Amino acid sequence: MTGVVLALRGPRLTAEDRHVLKAFAAHLATARERARLREQAAAARRLGEADELRAALLQAVSHDLRTPIASIKAAVSSLRQPDVTWRDEDVAAFLAAVEDETDRLGALVENLLDMSRLRAGVVEPILRAVHLDEVVPAALASLGERARAVETDVPEELPPVRADAGLLERVVANLVENARRWAPPDEPVRVEAGAVHDSVYLRIVDRGPGIPAGERERVFRPFQRVGDAGHRGGLGLGLAVARGFVLAMGGALELEDTPGGGTTAVVGLPMAVTGTGS
Repeated sequence: MTGVVLALRGPRLTAEDRHVLKAFAAHLATARERARLREQAAAARRLGEADELRAALLQAVSHDLRTPIASIKAAVSSLRQPDVTWRDEDVAAFLAAVEDETDRLGALVENLLDMSRLRAGVVEPILRAVHLDEVVPAALASLGERARAVETDVPEELPPVRADAGLLERVVANLVENARRWAPPDEPVRVEAGAVHDSVYLRIVDRGPGIPAGERERVFRPFQRVGDAGHRGGLGLGLAVARGFVLAMGGALELEDTPGGGTTAVVGLPMAVTGTGS
């Protein structure tokens, strides 16, 4: 009972009362010790997670951020060679490479910043009535060439969802980009939406190798990848950021098997209350 003092005021206690109080004090000391040990264990766990996150970040940055920078540098250096006269098609190819790698680098940095916001707890969605037939095209346009071979089926008559349009656009962009990364070149990614009861569901469907059921929750953790994802680009943040934003908007994001093979990301969001704008 070190560090525990039980102070009493009143008439002198009987031997039986002292025995009860000693038992109570011992119980209190045990409870305090357990609480202290739980706090230490939680602190150690947080420290371990932070160390793991820092290690993963360093590993990711050392490869995934340096790769597009190296590609941009190589293309620009080639164009600046004074002793080489490039054909127009070569110049166009170099410039296209610079543009593609710049877009890729920008997406990586955006995901890093978004994950920092989520970790800091400073994401504050502005929830209002949002129409998916407006958000989905905007998300695909933001991806440029990275959204090639994407089919959409988002009916205009769908009821609006209660969401933050900017965050939802980032969710769709991240999920589509992740699906395109895994889908075979000859298999388009499909984005479709429908309403069930008081919710609207957005589904991003790919025909890739799929994700084992036991791995599906792990891929939502920052810097996590499955299989040979490290060879396909990305920091392993897209799914983590997407789920964080969806949860912040009061929705849900889960992964399911695509019938016939592949993975389907399912985003569920509440319908907006008609007539209130929220």
